[in-house]
Amino acid sequence: MTEVLPADGVFGLSWLLVAVPAISAVVLLVGGRRTDRWGHLLGTAAPAFAFVLGVVLFVALLGRGEQERRVGQQLWTWFEVGGLRADFGLLLDPLSALFVLLITGVGSLIHVYSIGYMAHDARRRRFFGYLNLFIAAMLMLVLADNYLALFLGWEGVGLASYLLIGFWQHKNSAAVAAKKAFVVNRVGDMGMVLAIMLMFATFGSVTFEGVAAGIEDASGATQTALGLLLLLGACGKSAQVPLQSWLLDAMEGPTPVSALIHAATMVTAGVYLVVRSGFVYETTEVASTAVVLVGLVTLVVGAIIGCAKDDIKKVLAGSTMSQIGYMMLAAGLGPAGYAFAIFHLITHGFFKANLFLGAGSVMHSMHDDVDMRVYGGLSRLMPVTFVTFAMGYLAIIGFPGFAGFWSKDKVIEAAFADNIWIGIATILAAGVTAFYMTRLMLMTFLGDKRWKSDVHPHESPATMTIPLVVLAVASVLGGVLILGGWIGHFLEPSVGPEEHHDLPIPVLALTAIVTLTVAVGVFIAWRTYGTKEVPVTAPRGSVLTRAARADLYGDALNEAVLMRPGQWTTRWLVWFDNRGLDGGVNGLAALIGGTSGQVRRAQTGYVRSYALAMLGGALLVVVSLLAVTLA
Repeated sequence: MTEVLPADGVFGLSWLLVAVPAISAVVLLVGGRRTDRWGHLLGTAAPAFAFVLGVVLFVALLGRGEQERRVGQQLWTWFEVGGLRADFGLLLDPLSALFVLLITGVGSLIHVYSIGYMAHDARRRRFFGYLNLFIAAMLMLVLADNYLALFLGWEGVGLASYLLIGFWQHKNSAAVAAKKAFVVNRVGDMGMVLAIMLMFATFGSVTFEGVAAGIEDASGATQTALGLLLLLGACGKSAQVPLQSWLLDAMEGPTPVSALIHAATMVTAGVYLVVRSGFVYETTEVASTAVVLVGLVTLVVGAIIGCAKDDIKKVLAGSTMSQIGYMMLAAGLGPAGYAFAIFHLITHGFFKANLFLGAGSVMHSMHDDVDMRVYGGLSRLMPVTFVTFAMGYLAIIGFPGFAGFWSKDKVIEAAFADNIWIGIATILAAGVTAFYMTRLMLMTFLGDKRWKSDVHPHESPATMTIPLVVLAVASVLGGVLILGGWIGHFLEPSVGPEEHHDLPIPVLALTAIVTLTVAVGVFIAWRTYGTKEVPVTAPRGSVLTRAARADLYGDALNEAVLMRPGQWTTRWLVWFDNRGLDGGVNGLAALIGGTSGQVRRAQTGYVRSYALAMLGGALLVVVSLLAVTLA
């Protein structure tokens, strides 16, 4: 990493990136009903302003030399206790700048879309306040120059996700899903808390610079523990195995929330954390290997789950798990994969936002029905939604020339160069992705209509379709970031120089294999769903299909491994506290109380009784003395 330079000129305005959405959120959430008429406009203007400022700062970074592209801004000392000092400081560098553009750019389009999608919701102003809070927290997370300030944004993202997933709290399923997301993420957050404590105890600092400077001299155990604890935090936010169970339930929130979580904010936080902490993982093979394995398992699990879901949003949720798995895997490969992890994260932000908002457009015209088995034939009545969704579909399956083709293939190449078996797994997952996404396209937009009698599909309003068009264009052209190796060179001041490893086969041959595998996945889906009538009621299916519909029993596993043992442990501790600790204390008190009660009976209050007792005692003493004398 290069030296951090003090902010000057336009870089002194970096704090506004976080402040403007945060202030807008406060106005909308505290201002009350007087802001209802224009709250959605203010809520949309805030991230749009941050995007414009982000573009200005990005251009300013490009105007600097590579060694001058890390700019720090110290705002104030947050707190100082003993030897721990936490500054409220920001770091704008190539890595955070790309995240700023993704968060504010895609976030602004989602806000515009929400104007139409939430037009008839009585609490629309509050919804936009929560969206602004989400944007502000995520910007705080990626702009912080130390782990403690990053954790502030980390928890802010968790709070905002809880509020938005459960926004329609009148639905019990939404309230339960919000609670589940909150609880599961707290498990991951404990990893972050312990990691920050370990940093301070070991290095006396929680800044990126301080930890990076001391990590080489730390013990191997400390390096590994730090890497694994940070990975635990990343698994929670990015819905990676074993903390992935909340993501599918999170679809209970309004669709713009799903798009924001999956494309621009929450699930990208874990990937950012691992890449930002690359200096930790480069010192510990155990932790870096764990990152690769977590990513590999999750990309396979997510793809399998996506194949069996009939809920359009849950198919896309499964695909998010899988695609984030690709990014996590690449991040675990170190300097050979950092740039590709971020590259795929950006292109995924484009096409996944496009797909989720497209799904929301479909739901909008289908009376919020999410079951693809009652869709069909929508391409003729929703041409804009269909064409834009198709662009996202071609991007996510890796159709040649589209954004996902360039980014996902780079991840596959890096995986193949590291380990051929991991590379093969990523290729097979690409084929499965093509299968379930083609299934989604066929069941939703093509074939015969299977609508319910009271449904009359129609195209969505311009406030919803314009963001779809913009995101569709980005889904097509997003691959330009790889031209000339630009993204790798641009990120070098943040993550170090990119490492290149030799592939076991020529790049063109590998690309041909991946493309052929994708084509096979498309063909199998067409043969299964394009040439046969789709039953309105899903068949029972195979054992694997039933397992995939049950999210591969992730909830059951968590219940058996974590929840039930936790309940049993808690019950035993309560029993031990009541019968053991409290029982001992209460038993001793009862013994003393009972003894004193018995002794108290001798205190009659009669003088004659006391005189008789004294006489008896005196006689006992005399008798004892006589016995001793005669002996």
